[in-house]
Amino acid sequence: MADRKVSGTLEASVVIVTWNGLRHLRRCLPALADQTGVEFEIIVVDNGSTDGTAEWIAETYPRTVLERLDSNHGFAEANNIGFALAQAQLIATLNNDAVPDPDWLHKLVQAAYEHPDAGSFASRIVLDRDPNIIDSAGVVTDVLGIAWDRHNTEPVGVDAAGEIFGACAGAALYRKALLDETGGFDPAFFAYLEDVDLAWRARWLGWTARYVPEARVVHAHSATGTEESPFKTFHLGRNKVWTIAKNHPTRALALFGPLLVAYDLASLPITMARQRNLAALRGRLAGLRSLGPILKQRKRVAARRRVPWEDVRPLVAGPSWPWDVWRRQRRLRQAVAADGSPSTPNAR
Repeated sequence: MADRKVSGTLEASVVIVTWNGLRHLRRCLPALADQTGVEFEIIVVDNGSTDGTAEWIAETYPRTVLERLDSNHGFAEANNIGFALAQAQLIATLNNDAVPDPDWLHKLVQAAYEHPDAGSFASRIVLDRDPNIIDSAGVVTDVLGIAWDRHNTEPVGVDAAGEIFGACAGAALYRKALLDETGGFDPAFFAYLEDVDLAWRARWLGWTARYVPEARVVHAHSATGTEESPFKTFHLGRNKVWTIAKNHPTRALALFGPLLVAYDLASLPITMARQRNLAALRGRLAGLRSLGPILKQRKRVAARRRVPWEDVRPLVAGPSWPWDVWRRQRRLRQAVAADGSPSTPNAR
């Protein structure tokens, strides 16, 4: 790990956002500090933790760039704050409950050198209970705006390197040029789907994304979230509306809009009954109520497009159905339930 004063030698900056995540950082930071083959800096953005996170980092890892916020600004905005502090031209994001292999960052940086046309790079994220099971191999979205982690719960080995729709921000590498051009994550999202929204906006600007299976991290799935919590369900519902409204082309909305409505009409009652709350509905309504500002953003996104829908469409999946999503959710719950870890649905 390099000192800030030698920023000219830095190949990468790694941004970690945390909120009361000290128990996870005790595993994450030692593994990150021991990365080999690359000069890098670590930036931790502390979202107003009250568990002693900032004090522990300052004492244990004094070379880490520590940005203390007075309150929880959310995953999206806190990462943007970290991006602004980064001195390297390649900026990685890493969840605080992820433990990277010693050559994780080196493999991502190497891929960036080998593919100068790509703007983002996704890691192979595996489950800590069984590292032979994939948690994420990047993100994929379908024409209805449903997004999920590629190859989630599938065995390692099905995930070949290559171009993908976008990177999962739990362990990704972005070019600073991409973040500067797009503005990074949309801070209004707070948490969830901010990486999918960024992937859309980057795609429209002509940036591509690649999957790097050699860059592996082990993830304590949902260690920082509660299973199907109202908070997560609300933000997924709201941010899904925003992502579709901002990014989906008019032709796709006209063609698949009726299917999208049918999907929500079929899935919302079951989701609310299973969770015994109205978070899913409240999220959708919150997204619809704020469509005015979002549609203004849509105009800006559309005005800046450099590539046609025909170039993006091959990377967007066909329409999902509620039972497809429920099957993915069930597989994920089964994959993480054996060790008692909480699980969250992988449909974004």
